[in-house]
Amino acid sequence: MEDSRSALKEEAFKQAVTLGKTLLRELGSILLGKEQFLTLLVAALLGGGHVLIQDLPGLGKTTVAKALAGLIQGRFRRIQGTPDLLPYDITGVDVFNPETRSFDFKPGPIFTNILLADELNRTTPKVQSALLEAMAEGQVTVGLATYPLPDPFFVIATQNTVDVEGTYALPLAQADRFMLCLSIGYPDPESEMSVYQKDPGATVPLVQPVCGVDEIVEARRAIAQVYVDPKIHALVQRIVQATRTHPGIELGASPRAGLMLLRSARGLAALSGRKFVTDEDLVTLAPPVLAHRIQVRDPQLNSKEFIREAVLHLIKEAGIP
Repeated sequence: MEDSRSALKEEAFKQAVTLGKTLLRELGSILLGKEQFLTLLVAALLGGGHVLIQDLPGLGKTTVAKALAGLIQGRFRRIQGTPDLLPYDITGVDVFNPETRSFDFKPGPIFTNILLADELNRTTPKVQSALLEAMAEGQVTVGLATYPLPDPFFVIATQNTVDVEGTYALPLAQADRFMLCLSIGYPDPESEMSVYQKDPGATVPLVQPVCGVDEIVEARRAIAQVYVDPKIHALVQRIVQATRTHPGIELGASPRAGLMLLRSARGLAALSGRKFVTDEDLVTLAPPVLAHRIQVRDPQLNSKEFIREAVLHLIKEAGIP
């Protein structure tokens, strides 16, 4: 009996690895030259988190979100952030039905598998907070009723880093709900030339699915079993603790940050075909997981560079091979 269970777990893990690599390959044919960004994006999806993208317009954020939804046969919805957007525009609203003389709930765009919240920092704090329960608990409460969201539920939110006039900075409580904060960046010359020649974004409506949403849920379950050594657990604790004691940091990372680091590390390990997390996974993931969760006192301090250097120092100090 034990052998058969182990064989099933082994097969489920292999399928999860294959699925992750297939998603990477297909997304890489649409967003060219951005393997690192796509790897972290898929790691977040498989790790059960959400992603915040801070970057310039026109770099493919909407394209990759639509393509991902098509690949997993998931529902896709897009919310364009504007100052006049209201919470019920996202969550839905109770509408009075004169025939039954009762209220019927009309779901909003948040009831989807892949949600693109474009220019989230253009919405008011009241709207931003409407995402808190959904992202943390996978449910929405309207009035006295609570409604579960589809599974998987994956949020890709964007912030335009150029036009900051009329924007509302995300509070740390909201930013803390995002597993990763990523940047796409400009393509290299060769990839940019390929974009002009092939226009891969135009092929998004023709994307062929590689799996269903149920397979994503199963892959998440399998990847949650990726082994984490006690030394890695201790290292994560020391990394998070380092953000709380540095004199240049006013507000350090919470325990949730450490959990997100471990979940994303499991996803990254699976994409590498490994059943265990390594210190290199932490070096790669600690900056995008932790940097947006801390409040820097010293404006000269680069939070991502600080975190990366702290991780390398702690690994060396701990003597982890």
